[in-house]
This record gives sequence, C-alpha cells and structure tokens, in this order.
Amino acid sequence: MSRPRTTPGPVPDAGRDADRGTGRWTAFGGDLHLDLGERRAAGAGLRAALEDALREAVQDGRLAPGTRLPSSRALGEDLGIARNTVVEAYGQLTAEGWLSSRQGSGTTVAERAAPRPAGRPVEVRAGRRPTGRHDLLAGRPDLSLFPRSAWLASARRALAVAPHEAFDYGSPLGRIELRRALSDHLARVRGVRTDPGRLLICAGFGQGLGLLSAALRERGAGRVAVEAYGLPPQREVLRAAGLGLAPLPLDCSGARTDLLAELSGARRAERLGAVLLTPAHQFPTGAALAAERRAAAVRWAREHDGYVIEDDYDGEFRYDRQPLGAMQALDPDRVVYGGTAAKSLAPGLRLAWLALPDELVEPVARRKALTDTMSPVLDQLTFAELITSGRYDRHVRRCRLHYRRRRDRLVAALAERAPHVKVTGIAAGLHAVLELPPGSAPEAELVGRARAAGLVLTGLGWYLTGHTAAPDAAPSLVVGYATPPDHAFPAAVDALCELLRTA
Repeated sequence: MSRPRTTPGPVPDAGRDADRGTGRWTAFGGDLHLDLGERRAAGAGLRAALEDALREAVQDGRLAPGTRLPSSRALGEDLGIARNTVVEAYGQLTAEGWLSSRQGSGTTVAERAAPRPAGRPVEVRAGRRPTGRHDLLAGRPDLSLFPRSAWLASARRALAVAPHEAFDYGSPLGRIELRRALSDHLARVRGVRTDPGRLLICAGFGQGLGLLSAALRERGAGRVAVEAYGLPPQREVLRAAGLGLAPLPLDCSGARTDLLAELSGARRAERLGAVLLTPAHQFPTGAALAAERRAAAVRWAREHDGYVIEDDYDGEFRYDRQPLGAMQALDPDRVVYGGTAAKSLAPGLRLAWLALPDELVEPVARRKALTDTMSPVLDQLTFAELITSGRYDRHVRRCRLHYRRRRDRLVAALAERAPHVKVTGIAAGLHAVLELPPGSAPEAELVGRARAAGLVLTGLGWYLTGHTAAPDAAPSLVVGYATPPDHAFPAAVDALCELLRTA
C-alpha cells in the first residue's frame, strides 16, 4: 500500500517556493507538520532548519516520547530534500538525546520529562516589591542622587590605569585596589581594624551573609541569634544555610545581648555559633546598641567560640548624634564587619564587603570562589577610584544633608498634621518608625488603607522574627523617607499625613 503524500509531485528546486520573489520555503513534512519556511528565510541551512523544527516539535509535545518517525527516505520525499540531509539531522538529534535509533526498529522520539503545560509560567518571587504612586518602603536610597558624572570620571580613570591582569580571573577576595581603598576608608570613617588580606568583596550583604552562614555551618554552628525585629530576607538566607534562629528581645538600648549565654545553654545539640546585629542603627526600630551590650556580645563570642556579625547597613548617615564606631574594633578576631554601597550609592551596583577574622578568610573565600569565582572587576576598580579621589566622601556628605532635610520635613509635617503619632528611630538612617496611639486601627488594616491610597509601606510587625507581637503592642508603620525623588516627596508626605489623620 502506498504512503499518502502531502506534496503533490516533485517540489521545484528542492522544495523552494515557485514564487521566488517571496524568498520563502513552503515545503512541509505533512505527517509531522514540519514547516521549514521561516527558518530558511531567516538564513538557516537546510539541515539546521530541519533539526530546529524537529526539536521544537518534541519540546512542545507535538511529538510525544515513543513516536516513530518516518524513514529518512520518506521524510526526504515529503520535504523534497535529499535523504542524506534527513539522515544527518536524525543522527545529530539522536546524539543530543532528542531521538532514539535502533537497528531494524527505525527512529523514535526519546523518552524525556513531560513538558510543562502551557499557560503555567514559573513565578520568581524573590526581590519583588509592591508598587504604588508613593514608594515609602524602607531600605532604598533616592536613586536620582546616584553620582553619574563622578562615577563616569572614576570609571575612565580606573580603566586608563588598570593593569592588563586586572581583566583576568583573580582572587575571590576581590580586586586589591578596592580592598586597599576600603581598608583605609573604613579605618578612617568607621574605626574598622582590618587589612586588604581580610576584606572580601561580595555581591551585596545578602551574598556575604550566605557565604558566612555556610562557613559557620561547616564549623559546627546549628543556630544564629537574631534581633527580634529584622530584615526577613536575611532570616531566609540563614535558614537556607540550615541554621536555626534564636530571637533576641529588643528595647530602647538595642538587642538584649546579655541573654546570649542563656541561649547558648539551650538546645545544646544545635550550637549557637553567631549573633547577627545592627548595632549602629537597629533595623528597623532605630535603637543604637548600648556600650555594655556591645561588650556583652563580644564577651559571649570569646567565651563560646562564636562570632558577632555586624551589619553596618547605613553607617554613613548620622544626624543628631556623634557617629558610633564599628563594633568590629572591639575584637577583630570575633566580629565580622559587613558594609555595603547599597544605601550610599545604589543597590543595583551589588557592591558590599566583609572584614573577616583570620580564621574565616579561607572558608568564606573558598565558598565565594565556588559561587561566582569573583565579583565584576570594572565596578570594583571604579569604586576604588571613587574612594581614593575623594569623590565618594563628597557624595556621601551631599546625601547626608539631603536625607537630613527630608527627615526634618517629614517630622515637621507629622507634628503639624498628625500630632498624635510618635516618631522614633530618626537619629540616623533613611527611615522612621511611626507609632500610633492605642485604639488606632490594626497595623494590617492601616497597611491596606495605605495601599488603597497609593502608598507603599510596611507595618512594624512585618519585621518580627519567630513570634507574634504582644496583643497590646501599639500599631506602628515603618516609613522610608529616602526613596521618593524630590519632585514626588511632597505628595508622598501629604498622602501619608492624610492616612494618619484618619487612622
């Protein structure tokens, strides 16, 4: 019995459309619904076009696993192409695992994982931010302040003087130019005691925390103490490394580090290996860690072979008090200092650094090498030049004045239009905590009203670690006053005051 043919008679010129003016192919493998026309028109060779068409048919499920394909001779006749071209395409796809061929059994579609049903794309939720007319989420600077001209000038200078070897694979610790510049800068402005050999450049503090968590896990740590209120993504990083969380209560003097010894005694099977703190400006409550509590944390680390992880996320921005030096200076062998350019420049740069104790340099650098080999060189060289040229200091001073004025405008507006609201945590940083009086609407309801009014912000409860707030806790909102650009800031403040007036 003869096979049905879908191409009536010979195809002119090996399958090319008789209308040569179109430059398109119209030959089909009728039994397989293969269209080589568009692929040929795009410049693909005949064999490559056939391979692509077959791959696509397998990928989208039109050719199910086990489906027997026409012989090379039959498919060649259907498409009006040479048999050898089909043989070569079948051979290539068999080598890639798309097809299976056995002597005497012909060619079939190989067994593969079932394709994902159409219309069900994978959603990546990490890093997504809610949107609205007025963005008052804490944690971001005013991106319009990024020093484009200074960055460009530093990039040109850095490229002009960079040695050729700078563009090769390098140390996972980072470029030596940036580590030298940061070592001097951090000693001068934050009192950090380190040297270039103990500094590691990473893609944001989150990556640094992940590398550090893995190293602590290897050293036998089972848990990390964290402040009762903190940044949820950081807690997820710790959990992803297999570490449990032990919340520390907070008060006006910061985290209760005097409880670390008690936490170490509990659940001995899961050793408490470190404590993560934001001592200069607790996030998000704004408290500064008292001197005796700093000392207590360092003492605990020495006595229990643990580490203090100091997240100095906004150390550049102090307004109404003397800058607090980094905890790391109390004991560089027990305190890991973490800093970032996310607030002073922009989070999109993905530039952060860890000042590591000697014992942690090798294990953390080893994990950095396995993760991404090294951080991008050009941004490191540019940032180093920005620091050493003095442009970075000048930029930070301008930003500090800008954010202080923002804070003052917010506080003045609230005092006039929402005097019942208590504003705290404003001596430093880029956000404020607004505490409402008892009897106000619950936090969740306030956040919902804010969204309805186009305001994007969070309640203080969103930052809680491992337990719920006390039933009588006052509803509080966390407001990032740095985020809106200048032209949008007055409208954002107006909308916020209107929300609070009716809260």
